[in-house]
Amino acid sequence: MGKQGRKRSVSYALFLAALFQCRFLAFAILDPLDFLALQLIRKSMNDLPGSSFFASWDFTSDPCNFTGVYCESDKVIALNLGDPRAGFPGLTGRLDTAIGKLSALTEFSLVPGRVFGSLPMSISQLENLRVLAITRNFISGDIPASLGRLRRLKTLDLSYNRLTGKIPRSIGTLPELTNVLLCHNNLSGSVPPFLSQALTRLDLKRNALTGSLPNSFSPSLQFLSLSWNQLTGPVDSVLSRFDQLSFLDLSFNRFTGPIPDRIFSFPLTNLHLQRNSFYGPVQPGDQVKISTVDLSHNMLSGRISPMFSTVQNLYLNHNRFTGQVPDSLVDRLLSASLQTLYLQHNFLTGIGINPTAEIPQSTSLCIQYNCMVPPVQTPCPLKFETQKTRPTSLCNEWKG
Repeated sequence: MGKQGRKRSVSYALFLAALFQCRFLAFAILDPLDFLALQLIRKSMNDLPGSSFFASWDFTSDPCNFTGVYCESDKVIALNLGDPRAGFPGLTGRLDTAIGKLSALTEFSLVPGRVFGSLPMSISQLENLRVLAITRNFISGDIPASLGRLRRLKTLDLSYNRLTGKIPRSIGTLPELTNVLLCHNNLSGSVPPFLSQALTRLDLKRNALTGSLPNSFSPSLQFLSLSWNQLTGPVDSVLSRFDQLSFLDLSFNRFTGPIPDRIFSFPLTNLHLQRNSFYGPVQPGDQVKISTVDLSHNMLSGRISPMFSTVQNLYLNHNRFTGQVPDSLVDRLLSASLQTLYLQHNFLTGIGINPTAEIPQSTSLCIQYNCMVPPVQTPCPLKFETQKTRPTSLCNEWKG
């Protein structure tokens, strides 16, 4: 073979070697620990009938091309298990402890399904984790206190599961938390202080939480839902600080004390304080721009403020309000600007509606069981009292 032929042979050999190396890298780029972790996670879970999420998880190919797996260099940085499209079946099985071996993971989510068992303690090893979202499954047991090691965590969503025990105080110390969703579980104990100055959403509704609210919530909160718990105590000093709130729901608890007037000036779209034991007068300092205000089923008293006339849906029923209904509320109701006005079961003595007035069909008015004869007959929710007027003896007793 001549010199030129030998050069061609060497060049061809180098070309084949390079081609082999490229093909090898294409299918073996992933870190071996990450590769093994994915295999173990796959073995511990399966598709529910109708789901084909794991169809692409063929370990003879590059795992970085698997559905729900996202890589950077040779590491898995995001793992989203299950088809996120609405109505698609999720996964079943258990979450393997191998999840803790994905050391570069920044995001882990699991779509609604039937995954059961406890949260693996190994999740606490994922120091780079920013999003942990395991919602609408059957995860049970306690929330590991060791999750407090995830100092970069921004979103914690463990809602709609079967978690029990207390909310670890260590979670409240995470400095970068922006979203905490632990609603619809069976959590007990008190609400811990949340110290993150970036926290904007806190949803703990439908648990079995007790005690009073801590004073250490960040004023950055925009969404706060604590409904359907067993929380107690006054809230005026706590709530007065949340001047960025757009949604507040403290309903179905045992809170007491006055409602701070300042809260009605917050940029709220919804205010739900019903089914508590709040008492005293309610006198907003300016026109209330909140779309829905529900203060029903409390012990609020005094006259109804005309400042509520700009609300679209107003629920003041089942309280101890007295006096005349402000004419501004009546005017807004008759013009259909006020869509819902529930005033039943109070001690009101009059409302300026002509008996021949036509109540717009798009509005709902209920004024029965007060200290007056309703000038118009309007349909009320069936679950409320059938008596039109409160007995005179009770009205006189209240006046006395």
